[in-house]
Amino acid sequence: MRVQNDSAMSVNKEVKRITTHILQEMKHSGEKIAMLTAYDYSMATILDDAGVDVLLVGDSASNVMAGHETTLPITLDQMIYHAQGVVRGAKRAFVVVDLPFGSYQGNSKEALNSAIRIMKESGAHGVKLEGGTEIAESVVRIITAGIPVMGHLGLTPQSIYKFGTYTVRAKGEEEAEKLKTDALALQEAGCFAIVLEKIPAKLAREVSESLHIPTIGIGAGTDCDGQVLVVNDMIGLTKGFKPRFLRQYLNLYEGILEATQSYIKDVKAKDFPNEKEQY
Repeated sequence: MRVQNDSAMSVNKEVKRITTHILQEMKHSGEKIAMLTAYDYSMATILDDAGVDVLLVGDSASNVMAGHETTLPITLDQMIYHAQGVVRGAKRAFVVVDLPFGSYQGNSKEALNSAIRIMKESGAHGVKLEGGTEIAESVVRIITAGIPVMGHLGLTPQSIYKFGTYTVRAKGEEEAEKLKTDALALQEAGCFAIVLEKIPAKLAREVSESLHIPTIGIGAGTDCDGQVLVVNDMIGLTKGFKPRFLRQYLNLYEGILEATQSYIKDVKAKDFPNEKEQY
């Protein structure tokens, strides 16, 4: 729902809730979509207050929240738990939740059941699936139930053992053509947007221009209709992870480390709490 006139070409803080319709308007007007991951209430509240358009409850929680090497171990129950907190904190942003590995691949009925659980139990606004033509049937089935679906092409982390590497995808002509075909198939199936991860910028531009739905890039250049980063990487909570596509806007790791060391020092020196900090 929008407070402003529907003919407005830009989205601002008067918008009560970002919707798929508004995201579509943003693509047509040329306004870039700002998307970040979130995994809990506190962070979602901050990002929402900042004005982020889309919050992704990513299965990257498996890495940055649980310490796993890949995104594969996280479960549907765990994704729902993270999503519940994010939805409570997001008053404006559109909240999308990743369907985790094993909850949709190869079985469109299971995919629908997983998507329904996420929507009913978390209150999220849509789900995201990795893959192209091979998941089109699941996409259609989920959308038929009234659930918005975001696609994800290029580097798909749930398939890491198939790829064997996190390097740039679709550099070759054959894989690039498949990605173009997959993007059109996802659009035809009804996806409202597609994440393009770690593909050549030229290819991302071609795909973005060929689609009427928005593309969200991560390591895919500036010509996508929006951008997404893992928030823990963006604010420097993660240590030592600095891929080429990442712009780190803060260094919270060092800040929290120094604050904790100061706290420990004050406790050891009996300087905390002082007289003003006790009853």
